[in-house]
Amino acid sequence: MCGRYAASRSPEDLAGVFEIEKWDPEETLAPDWNVAPTKEVHAVLDRPLKDAGDPRPVRQLRRLRWGLVPSWSKTPEGGARMINARAETVHEKPSYRRAFASRRCILPADGYFEWVTGSAERDLEVEGKRKRPRKQPYFVTPADGSVFAMAGLYEFWRDRTLPDEHPAAWWVTCSVITTEAETAPLGTAPEEGPRALADIHPRMPLMLTPDRWDAWLDPSRTNAEELRPLLEPPPTGLMRAYPVSTAVSNVRNNGPELLKELPAPEEGTLF
Repeated sequence: MCGRYAASRSPEDLAGVFEIEKWDPEETLAPDWNVAPTKEVHAVLDRPLKDAGDPRPVRQLRRLRWGLVPSWSKTPEGGARMINARAETVHEKPSYRRAFASRRCILPADGYFEWVTGSAERDLEVEGKRKRPRKQPYFVTPADGSVFAMAGLYEFWRDRTLPDEHPAAWWVTCSVITTEAETAPLGTAPEEGPRALADIHPRMPLMLTPDRWDAWLDPSRTNAEELRPLLEPPPTGLMRAYPVSTAVSNVRNNGPELLKELPAPEEGTLF
């Protein structure tokens, strides 16, 4: 699952990493260390420029809303629930299959947050001594400090209650594709805590390594069976995970301090 992530890279930095040809300074987003569903996020995509008269796809950095709204949806209310698409079924689910065929994107991130309930906390819950067990957040990020390129989909939705010229007549929304979390040892594991990503959560965002970026973004590739190999998980051992402050659990908190590594899980070891 991916329910919260951090994205602090500047458009200039992302342009260099992803070889972006076009981005509008007016669409620049401020660094966000606590990206939550329904927020606007940066996405990398290949698409012809509007009204350019040139059918050639251009690599762009665009601003999208996190929470996919299918083009056929009557209302946008369900977007907040469609923040993730499963890699195993994305090619066949009605909400995602059309976007998977031709509207794929990369959602750049520093990493993502996931919450763990410790064994002692779970025992208390089972015994009925604590109804809402405390959870420890972890930040999962590439071990080498590179950009975490999350596989994503995007979709266009037309608000029929607004006239064509209205700036909010069209919504462009996106979803993060997730896969099974790695069970292999972490590339850099904390001294105390999870030894594998699957110890934190059974799902994780699908990270695209640079050798897959061009094929993933290419809108001319529309055959689902030919695209599915791109959904294979990357090599193991590329990620590290460490505990961070529970302040990240409140979406109103936002700042680089949320990514500060704690020496150990707060209030004792969780594993």
